Amino acid sequence: MHDDSRSHPFRHSQQDAEAADRIPDTPQTRAPAYRLAFMDPEFMCREELRPVRLQLELLKPQMIMDERGIQSTVVIMGSARIPDPTGTAAGVEETVIETGKGGSKSAAKGAAGLSHWYDEARKLARLVTARSLESYGRDFVVVTGGGPGIMEAGNRGADDAGGHSIGLNIVLPHEQAPNAYVTPDLCFNFHYFAVRKMHFLMRARAICIFPGGFGTLDEMFETLTLIQTGRMKPVPFLLFGREFWQSVINWQALADAGTISAADLDLFRYVETAEEAAEIICDAEE
Repeated sequence: MHDDSRSHPFRHSQQDAEAADRIPDTPQTRAPAYRLAFMDPEFMCREELRPVRLQLELLKPQMIMDERGIQSTVVIMGSARIPDPTGTAAGVEETVIETGKGGSKSAAKGAAGLSHWYDEARKLARLVTARSLESYGRDFVVVTGGGPGIMEAGNRGADDAGGHSIGLNIVLPHEQAPNAYVTPDLCFNFHYFAVRKMHFLMRARAICIFPGGFGTLDEMFETLTLIQTGRMKPVPFLLFGREFWQSVINWQALADAGTISAADLDLFRYVETAEEAAEIICDAEE
C-alpha cells in the first residue's frame, strides 16, 4: 500500500478501517448504515455507485503500473481455446479448450488445429520481453487477457525470457483462474469490459492479433475503429495468419462496397512468424 501518512495531517483511512474491527458489538454497530462507506460491499455494489466503480477499475491498474514504472506495452490477443501443443503448460492438469457455453468436440478439434499459433505467440512474447529487459522492464511489456490459450502463450513467453508480463482478466460465468505465467502483482481482474479495453490500449506500442473468436474480433475491430477515426495514434497492428483472417473476413469486399476506404486496408498487416512481427515492432521505434 502506498504510504502517504506524511503528506497530510489527517488520520489515514487504513487506521479507521482497522479500528472498525475493534468497535463494541451493539445493534447500532451491526447495522449496515454504520459501516464505513468504503468498507460496505452492499453499498459499493449499488447501481448508483456504478460511476465510482468504473473509476476504481480505471485507477487501480493505472496506479499499480505507474508504480512499477511501466511505460509501454505490446498487446497479444487471440483465442482462449487454442491449446499448448506440447501439453506442458504449468498450473493445469489438462488443457481446457471449451471456455464458452455450447462448445463442441468439432470446435475443440478445430482449435487444436491452430495450436502452432500458441508456439508463435510464446516466441513473440519471448523476443519482445528480451527487448523489454533492455529498459529494465519499463517498455515493451507483454499484456494479455490473462487466461488460457494464446493469452497463456504470451505470458509464458515473457516468463521464458525472465521478464514480467501483465494479465487483464475479467469475471465471466464460465471463465477460469488466471494462467500460471502472469506476473502475480500485475495480474488484474475486471468487472467492466470497457475499462479493461482501455487498459489494453492506453500504453500499447503494438497490437498483435492471433486467430480467435468473438472476444478477439471485438477487441480487434474496436481498436481498428479507434485508429481509423483518429482517436488513437497508429501503432503496428499485426494479424497473424493471412489464410485464417482472409477466410474469416472479406476485407476487400468492405472496401469495394465503400463501407471502408481503400486506405483503411493499410491500417493492419499480415505476419506469419514471431520473428517477422518482432522486427516490425522494433523497427517502428527506431
